[in-house]
Amino acid sequence: MIAPMHNKSTQTLLNIGHALDHMMLLIFATAVTSIANDFGLARWEDLMPYGVAAFFFFGIGSLPAGKLGDLWGRRPMMLVFFFGMGVASLLVAATNTPMQMALALALLGAFSSIYHPVGIPMLVQGALRPGWTIGVNGLVGNLGVAFAAVLTGFLVKYAGWRMAFVVPGLICLACGVAFALYGTRESAAPAKKKASGHPPSGMPLARLFLIMTMAATSGGLLFNLSTNANFELLTDRLREVSQDPARIGTLLALVYTVASVTQLVVGYLIDRHSLKRLYIGVITLQALLLALATTLDGWSFLFIQLLFMAAIFGAIPFTDAMIVRFVDDGMRSRVAGMRLAVSLGASSVAVWAIGPVVKAAGFTALLGVMAVTSVVTLLVLTQLPRTPAPVPAAAA
Repeated sequence: MIAPMHNKSTQTLLNIGHALDHMMLLIFATAVTSIANDFGLARWEDLMPYGVAAFFFFGIGSLPAGKLGDLWGRRPMMLVFFFGMGVASLLVAATNTPMQMALALALLGAFSSIYHPVGIPMLVQGALRPGWTIGVNGLVGNLGVAFAAVLTGFLVKYAGWRMAFVVPGLICLACGVAFALYGTRESAAPAKKKASGHPPSGMPLARLFLIMTMAATSGGLLFNLSTNANFELLTDRLREVSQDPARIGTLLALVYTVASVTQLVVGYLIDRHSLKRLYIGVITLQALLLALATTLDGWSFLFIQLLFMAAIFGAIPFTDAMIVRFVDDGMRSRVAGMRLAVSLGASSVAVWAIGPVVKAAGFTALLGVMAVTSVVTLLVLTQLPRTPAPVPAAAA
């Protein structure tokens, strides 16, 4: 039996949670120059490796988070997410040394790991159009990426980098209170409910899991490389505005906002077409655009950055859509957690690598690495078995 859709308050708070999840992890990358100056470091690149623990725990923490989501319940785990993120963000704002920053960011990453294996499976329970639901959720999540750029840029300029963590931390705490009051209450933990049927995949789950994890790992590397480097990358390519973090943040927010709409288009198409054909098309576009970006500068680079970020964001819904299509709800959080633990844990190395790669070889080399990463993803996806298009849900 398919579970009923959640109430509007729950859906809204789950989507906002996705925005906060992405926003909180990218504040550090956006404010890194100001933080480095405050901590007495000569170059922002020297501080970037201290942020790697946040992304490592963001990945590895998905494993216990997914297990607890299925066995304990998704509602209580989302409460831990909101309140934990809020407190951790306030702790980051109170740090005074790189090592303190690394420890506080690690805690932030641990709490942020809860959302993807718990929040998304909770959101799609009973969804008639899961692709569209995932697309909307992805759009809101990437608007959080955009908001991180513009909000952090303005707060750094007018209130200092510490307020860039305090303000969203307080928002997280407020959302936790709202979720406690209005969030859907579960009758039982997902793993304790009777299994509901799901469409046959025509492929072994182990094979699907391996392909998903490999594709998500290379895709996660690309997402981390782009979103964590884009602020400094755009500053480098638009030197005439490089002294104004608020303006750079606004331009980058515009890029993220426009690019995020791609997820709605992809979500709509996922409900109607073969996953393999769509996925390969998006990744091919990624590789071509990133290769072209290595040759551009100035305002033409800003335009191509918008396009390659649209392709990067457009690839995000596919792995969640495969889990929804082929995995029973009672174990979706655990499957998602295992996949995320491997892929995000491995892709966290991208955050560490940005500083050394840019310092040694520049941003053109970084863009080249990103293009090669897209090609690797494409090669993995050729092994994905062809699946039939889903039958569109009847209009309500």
